[in-house]
Amino acid sequence: MARGNEILVSANPKGFYEECVISGTPKPGTVMELKKATAVIGGRWTFEPAGTTAAVGANLGMAADGDRLAIAVLLPDQLQGKIATDAYADGDRGFLYYPVSGEELNMLLENQSGTADDFIIGSKLIVDDGTGKLLISASTVESEPFMCLEAITDMAADTLAWCKYTGH
Repeated sequence: MARGNEILVSANPKGFYEECVISGTPKPGTVMELKKATAVIGGRWTFEPAGTTAAVGANLGMAADGDRLAIAVLLPDQLQGKIATDAYADGDRGFLYYPVSGEELNMLLENQSGTADDFIIGSKLIVDDGTGKLLISASTVESEPFMCLEAITDMAADTLAWCKYTGH
């Protein structure tokens, strides 16, 4: 269950950090996306869990699980003393990280009730449309940006898990 107690596991990360305004109440380890048609607030864009706002047309947002999008991972608000399991509140100042291929992160896996959601080492993971959490890839999708690095069986709730960003 997760590697350490941070979202960003890799030492000396090479990705890009960005501040934002949070829409909704996501937890760290969630994939976020720019909230469409929303003006800049205090010089920062508003982000929401990937797929929260329905896609408009073929080029605006997620329309299905596994759609291709920029991977912006929500980090904990360490300036306020928050940890990786503390949810943000709507309107909070948020912190994002765009990983580089090969970097390791603790990502939020979605518990899908009524399914056998067993993850094994090497499982290809996709971004869930509407929650920004990760699921096991089960069909032909546009993007499988993460790979699970630990075995997790019979989750009872959403769980942080050690993953590698593949960039695909």
